[in-house]
Amino acid sequence: MEQRELLRKIPKMDDIWTKIETVKEIKQFDELIAKDELRAVLQNLRSDLLTDHADQFDERRLLEDFIVNEVLFRCKKLSSMQLRKVINGTGVVLHTNLGRAPLGDYVKDALWDIASGYSNLEMDLETGKRGSRYSHMKDLLLKLTGAEDAIVVNNNAGAVLLTLSAMTKGKEVIISRGELVEIGGSFRVPEVMEQSGATLVEVGATNKTHLQDYEKAITPETGALLKVHQSNFKIMGFTQEATMEELVELANKIDLPMINDLGSGLFLSLQSFGFPPEPTVQEAVAAGCDVVTFSGDKLLGGAQAGIIAGKKKWIQQIAKHPLTRALRVDKLTLCALEATLKLYLNPEEALVKIPALRMMTEKPKALETRAEALMDMLKPVMANKTIVNTSLVTETSQVGGGAYPTVQLESRLIRFEGEPQAVTKLERFLRQHQPAIIGRIQDNGYLLDLRTLFDDDFDVIVKAIECWIKLSAG
Repeated sequence: MEQRELLRKIPKMDDIWTKIETVKEIKQFDELIAKDELRAVLQNLRSDLLTDHADQFDERRLLEDFIVNEVLFRCKKLSSMQLRKVINGTGVVLHTNLGRAPLGDYVKDALWDIASGYSNLEMDLETGKRGSRYSHMKDLLLKLTGAEDAIVVNNNAGAVLLTLSAMTKGKEVIISRGELVEIGGSFRVPEVMEQSGATLVEVGATNKTHLQDYEKAITPETGALLKVHQSNFKIMGFTQEATMEELVELANKIDLPMINDLGSGLFLSLQSFGFPPEPTVQEAVAAGCDVVTFSGDKLLGGAQAGIIAGKKKWIQQIAKHPLTRALRVDKLTLCALEATLKLYLNPEEALVKIPALRMMTEKPKALETRAEALMDMLKPVMANKTIVNTSLVTETSQVGGGAYPTVQLESRLIRFEGEPQAVTKLERFLRQHQPAIIGRIQDNGYLLDLRTLFDDDFDVIVKAIECWIKLSAG
């Protein structure tokens, strides 16, 4: 059918609205909103028909019932929560696209108490006077890290930006070329430094930077030495870098501050679980770094935040900077972070109760036991169905989130295998399910990794797959 003729077949706004008004479900939405969505649907039809691909246009889209359903769908989508729960079956523990570190049950009651009413966010209950929002977790941070002072902002990029702005604006900051990292979302350390007003001075080579490279670059204009931990990549082979301790000694000798951006924010060494050495926040503070910055939602396992800890002289200077207010965190972030930090007072409890740490350290045997339990739950659903077959397989998981980039964690996964088209449809159905179930397609199979699944997810997964099988078979 020709383009002009198809354009004439698009229903008129008034005509289709008369039909929409008879749909019972549409009455729950505001009339103005429903009409706006109808206009959008009709405009999309016109636009699609006027493109170069109009010959591929599906004429069913012009049917009144199709348009009514599309308007209803758009209204429902507009009124429903777009940010919603997702079940992570990818095996990536700190999955940036899925919100990084999940919070545990320990935070639920405290978070709701703060969210549903008023709080002492900026009030000192002892004196009855105005207080600081940062005081609520300050004692905890100092106890856990050994720092003299600490402050919290919205994320670690903000922490670095604020630190450099407050300490080195108009001055030079020396950093190794091997540490000029991209921190995600195309944001790079040099660009953050530029925004702070500091002048970047690169030293050394990509793979090798010696202490003397820093020494040679020091001038009267130097404001600080900066070390950025390579938390999201590794340079292997012919490499050399100045250690944290060496840089602290150099900085002290010439009376300059040493800033250490750790990024991932590890509080507990995981070497006993087979992980490679990773600098902890406590080690950086003990080494004498003047300021240490790190994330709250990576290896720390809490809410998204940027934490700045270090010597009182510098933290107080940072706290007074105008950017501090622009980058400050809200009461919910502070509440979730405080609840997480309290668990670290008992490291054994932290390893069990903080989901990210538990997932990272769970043994393959325990994962296999849980995988077998899920397989048993799936057996009745899969019985006599040949759309896909299931099997228990061994693969590897990742920490993710810019942490432990070379670590591969042995894991157990449920593999769904069948015709490529069926596997693709299964992945799409589960991804669009409520709640969404996110797995991964690998070697023509669909995989769900037990490492990042909670036991409470099992029932939801089984019911979703049962629903998909019935729809596919019917």
